[in-house]
Amino acid sequence: MDHSSVQIIHIEKDQAGQRVDNFLFSRLKGVPKSRVYRILRKGEVRVNKSRVKPEYRLQEGDQLRVPPIRTAEKKASNRPGQALATLLKRSVIYEDDELMVLNKPAGMAVHAGSGINLGLIEALRSIYPEYRFLELVHRLDRGTSGCLLIAKKRSALRFLQDQLRAGTMEKSYLALVMGRWDKGQTKIEAPLLKVAVGEEMLVRPHVEGKSSITHFGVIQVFSQATLLQAKLETGRTHQIRVHAQLAGHPLAGDEKYGDRDFNQAMKVLGLKRLFLHACELSFKTCSGRWLTVSAPLPDDLELVLARLR
Repeated sequence: MDHSSVQIIHIEKDQAGQRVDNFLFSRLKGVPKSRVYRILRKGEVRVNKSRVKPEYRLQEGDQLRVPPIRTAEKKASNRPGQALATLLKRSVIYEDDELMVLNKPAGMAVHAGSGINLGLIEALRSIYPEYRFLELVHRLDRGTSGCLLIAKKRSALRFLQDQLRAGTMEKSYLALVMGRWDKGQTKIEAPLLKVAVGEEMLVRPHVEGKSSITHFGVIQVFSQATLLQAKLETGRTHQIRVHAQLAGHPLAGDEKYGDRDFNQAMKVLGLKRLFLHACELSFKTCSGRWLTVSAPLPDDLELVLARLR
């Protein structure tokens, strides 16, 4: 987006209720937060010709003045190439006016961050410039494939995230774990806490952590591994991976929490990544309809199962 001239933005119903600082962060991609706070503090941002504080909540009908802001030219690499654009368009498994569900490719981060110029959400905004609003409803780890929910309206984002918080959205995963899982072990409840270990962030079971519950069901038992269905009651970072490790059955291909020898054995069978796939999402749409969307297991994971059989 060009930030080199004054912008007058007319706030519509779907944009109302947001703090003005958060609204500016989403509009001024690539502008440091400190810069946004500076233009607010100096009164260069105006709402209905008046100065506002960062915590001001925008109202429908407000006229927001955004001053010209010089930003460093974005590198061409921040736009998806033709192959990636085609892949992501093909990955859309459901879409309506409010939302879209993607079968996220494994190996792609959901958003840009340290060392990642282009995440899935940035790529989608570039591919679909006609959509004025696109935002992640939830996240999937970089190595995980499967159902990823994207809101196309702010009202839809709030509605869907409310379901996540209330635990009424159902999320199912397929996971291959080490060893023979005890069929009687169907629920793991262990609070999880993010901790810094050296330079990386890990998740550990800890009494001071956030409440975390995963339900496991055995789908197929192999000589050295078990295919599980995992259903999340809560959605914490690395939850399935850590709960499976806690049960003594780490996920295949898990470099952070897995078993080195087991991972090596799975690599021989052709596994090149974490064996975790978000296979199904069930939730209520904004119109009140219950929707279930499924993403089939990718070919690379199917091949590993075929070789195990």
